[in-house]
Order: sequence, then C-alpha cells, then structure tokens
Amino acid sequence: MPQAHPDLAAALVRLARIKYDEVDLDVVLSTIAHVAKDTIPGTAEVSVTLVQGAEAHTAAYTGDLALTLDEWQYEQGRGPCLDAATTGAAMLVPDMTTESRWPEWAGRAHEVGAASSLSIGLPIQEAMVGALNIYGAAPRVFDDQVELAKTLAGYAAIALANVHLYESTAILAQQMQEAMQSRAVIEQAKGIIMGQRRCAAEEAFAILARVSQDSNRKLRDVAESLVERAVNGPRE
Repeated sequence: MPQAHPDLAAALVRLARIKYDEVDLDVVLSTIAHVAKDTIPGTAEVSVTLVQGAEAHTAAYTGDLALTLDEWQYEQGRGPCLDAATTGAAMLVPDMTTESRWPEWAGRAHEVGAASSLSIGLPIQEAMVGALNIYGAAPRVFDDQVELAKTLAGYAAIALANVHLYESTAILAQQMQEAMQSRAVIEQAKGIIMGQRRCAAEEAFAILARVSQDSNRKLRDVAESLVERAVNGPRE
C-alpha cells in the first residue's frame, strides 16, 4: 500500500477552508488546481476541464502549458482529459514519447515540454462532468501518484458539490424571498381595492388580474404601482 504523501493533509485543509458563501465556482476550481500542483510530486502545471453536453472548456489552470494541452484535445475531440471526464476513470500517460492511445496529441505535448500526464474524472453535477488534469515535465513522475491524485480529486469533487449545493440553496432562498415579497404587495393591493370598491378579496384579485392582462404587465408590477399611488399619491 503506497504511503500517504505528507502534503495531503495540508491540501485537504486548504480545500476545507473554502468559504462557499464568499466565493464562486471559478474560485473553487482555481483553488483545486493550485492545491493539486502544490501537492502531487512531479507536477508542472494543472488544469480543470468541464464538459457539458458536447462542449468542453478549461475552467481553471495554473499555467499556459496546461491550457494549451487541454485545448488541443478539445480541437481533436479526444484525449486523456476528455476520456477521464466522460468515464470518471483515471487516465495515466506515463511517457508522451511512447503513448499509443492519443499519439498525435502526445507528440505535440512532448514538443512543448510535457513528458507525462494524469487526468482524474470529477463528477460535478448531473448535467456536467469534469477532469483534474496534471501535467509533468518528466516521464513516469505520476506512476506512483495515481492513488494520491484520486484521493485529492475525491475531496475536490466534494468541494465542488458543496459549492453547487450552496449556490442552488442561495438561488432557492432568493426565489422564495421574491415570491413572498410578491405575495405581500399583491395582498396590499387587494386590500386597497377592497377598501375603495367595498368588494370581496376574490373580486379585488380579479380586478388586479384583469388590469395585468389588459396592460400586458406582471401582476406584481400592477400591484406595486397601485400601492405606490396609495402611499405617495399620483405622480405629477
């Protein structure tokens, strides 16, 4: 069993310190990329690929080399980062000069200074997958680092799930707040109409709905205008 890398604990602490109420997905992805670069021995550059449907892009990277190597794969429609993202598996390229699965890409990668690579699949959410891509300047530097990279990627996936959950919860809370505000102003407008017309709540709401339909305006906007006129008087 391979011995745990001494920097793994520090890497997990860095991921655990992410404050999901203060950062967005781009910041989380960038943090993951830099943590991986600092943690996995032999790493030259790191990137994070996101794939949604047929579209792939590099959402975070620590250097231009990683971005270039990713984009060559997107152009060809195949490569270790794409295969890792779609299968969820680890794709190890021990030596670019002997790589046979993606020979054209590997040849170009070797020419620009990448001698090896390791891509680990990242589940992001239902409609999106990704990969953590680690590039080395020497061959076979990741042969004994696959499990370390998988462990780090697993915690990175948890961080991504947490930020997605936080964003979804924040959006839901905002929607609920807006809905409650809309309901409150509509109830106020109904009360104004009931007082003016001496009518029931159902008739007051019907009047609001008719004005909304006839003026092609949202019901809330109609209600807000009515409440504003009642409070501040008609605009001159």
